[in-house]
Amino acid sequence: MLKIRRILISVWDKKGIVEFARKLADFGIEMISTGKTASLLRKGKIEVREISSFTSCPEILGGRVKTLHPKIFGGILANKKHPLHIEEMKNLEIQPIDMVVVNLYPFAEKLKSNLGQDEMMEYIDIGGCALLRAGAKNFKNVACVSSFSQYKLVLEELEKNKGFLSHETLRSLAADAFYLTKEYDNCIYGYFKGKELLTLDLEKISSLRYGENPHQKASLYKSVNLKDCKLNQIQGKELSFNNFLDLDTACTCVSEFDEPAAVIVKHASICGVGVDKKLRGAYKKAYSVDPLSAFGGTIGLNRKVDGETARQILKSEFKECVIGPSYSKEALRIFSSKKNLRVLEVDPAILELFPDIRVSIFGCLVGDKDTLTLNKGKLDVVSKKKPSPRELKDLILAWKVVKSVRSNAIVAVKNQCILGIGGGQPSRVGAVEIVLKKANKSLKGAVLASDGFFPQVDSLKLASRCGIKAIIQPGGSIKDKEVINFCNKTGIAMLFTGVRHFRH
Repeated sequence: MLKIRRILISVWDKKGIVEFARKLADFGIEMISTGKTASLLRKGKIEVREISSFTSCPEILGGRVKTLHPKIFGGILANKKHPLHIEEMKNLEIQPIDMVVVNLYPFAEKLKSNLGQDEMMEYIDIGGCALLRAGAKNFKNVACVSSFSQYKLVLEELEKNKGFLSHETLRSLAADAFYLTKEYDNCIYGYFKGKELLTLDLEKISSLRYGENPHQKASLYKSVNLKDCKLNQIQGKELSFNNFLDLDTACTCVSEFDEPAAVIVKHASICGVGVDKKLRGAYKKAYSVDPLSAFGGTIGLNRKVDGETARQILKSEFKECVIGPSYSKEALRIFSSKKNLRVLEVDPAILELFPDIRVSIFGCLVGDKDTLTLNKGKLDVVSKKKPSPRELKDLILAWKVVKSVRSNAIVAVKNQCILGIGGGQPSRVGAVEIVLKKANKSLKGAVLASDGFFPQVDSLKLASRCGIKAIIQPGGSIKDKEVINFCNKTGIAMLFTGVRHFRH
């Protein structure tokens, strides 16, 4: 525990500093501060000692040098339990400083103002970074408060501990200070290099049993920069590398739907999707798409999982994982009979916050997630025949699903039921062939969705023979006219979205 008796305050962003200092004064803490901050505190009727009085040295070089002085850094870096430090401080008349409250010149914010180089140099903080790093290095003896967001926490702990801060809090504040100065320096580095710099700061969460295969090592990391995904494992074996990839696909797909929906994923490929008025019905529909591939799959659900849905899942043979936003007590009781089944809950609100980051042998690829939804008002009916209301509804469902299937992707739907999914193929006609082969019901009167345009009419010839009556696709092929002419000859309604949804 550290007793706070003397603090140094030097802040650019003065938000909340008067209120913070006023409450600190209630603990009888002595305050030292730099020029403008000291003036503001005095206006708030808070007793404060000017830094130049403390060091017996005025601010120089137009304010560039204020805190860089042995009496300041000696007071911050001194080990209060080291006899030689204590003796040296006494001889040099250096007083210990127990807390530094510092925030930095707004270099990143000023980059947006397109200032000249000389002006930008004035927004590179030197003293502030040095104070934070010195205090953080000596965190057992000094508290580093580097953000307005920490004021409340510090005050609450001082109140609770009668003017003391715990070792855990001191260490946490020090870590935050080092992170702040690291990011600050990264921003300045990017400015000098004239390049955008992306730092992910991946923090290890756990080691996994192995990677994609037993001979590969793997670990789970989270990014300090991004909002944490609140994943809670309620039961089951530990998650594997492949489990996480399947869970990602399941959560991404099921989040597309407003109505109760279920998705089944196997080896990062979608093998079943269902929507219904009830979650149980949605799962039954998803399972019926491809029961064979669903064995050992991962299930994603977008509603609180009830007992009926849990029973339906256990009836449908072995599954690796179930993930949903929450579970009823009955559902958890039912799942508990399968000890190895991984049951997880996740907050769906955070799913679209993460960028798409892939690692290649050429470097990291960083892009936006494909969160674009279908704009019904911009659908372009390019064929003579228009889709019926039922067909249009099925086309929209098929389009939502095809977005999450590996390219090249084709999805067949009839009466709001997925009849077949073909994905991950090097040719579009190959994906169509898979759908036709694996369709669990007759395709007569069904609709198709394609994640990319049709480069030839070969896919449409297959679809026409099976009775497909409407197709939705992005359009944009040099052979669009041939495709549209074929649809007109065969009585197929065709819609262009103008949007491609490749998923590699």
